[in-house]
Amino acid sequence: MTERADGGAPAVDYDDQATILKQLPRAPLDERMGIEYVEVRPERVVARMPVEGNTQPYGLLHGGASCVLAESVGSVAAMLHGYPDRIAVGVDLNATHHRGVRSGHVTAVATPLHRGGSAATYEIAITGDDGRRVCTARLTCFLRPVPGGAADGAFPGTAPAPTAG
Repeated sequence: MTERADGGAPAVDYDDQATILKQLPRAPLDERMGIEYVEVRPERVVARMPVEGNTQPYGLLHGGASCVLAESVGSVAAMLHGYPDRIAVGVDLNATHHRGVRSGHVTAVATPLHRGGSAATYEIAITGDDGRRVCTARLTCFLRPVPGGAADGAFPGTAPAPTAG
């Protein structure tokens, strides 16, 4: 990130993916599921997840695991779209599971369908190692103002969590 002369949130250099990926906040659920981000830009977020450890009793990738992966990449994309003064909160997720996967990794690619001032919607395509589509999902996030004002230059998503009340 580079400092801005006006003192606002720093501009983010999305071509410096090594730095972006290192600074990306990690959600505990992403860690638990083994989700690894590969590319992070407002217009495209890519992540991988192992099938092993994320299966249902029949040994197939659990549909809920695909939904976690889809919501994670879509939420990161929406977070980047709202940066620096809005945070993303998922409000609708739907998924169609096309085929089962028993091993390897799945890769999710989130691309925008709509990016507005108060909401953003993403299509998430999840494929297996063979490149065949496993799941298609759509996520809509509401973009809320950052509690207490702008994120003061923090990396997208590191603003304080909203409080009840």
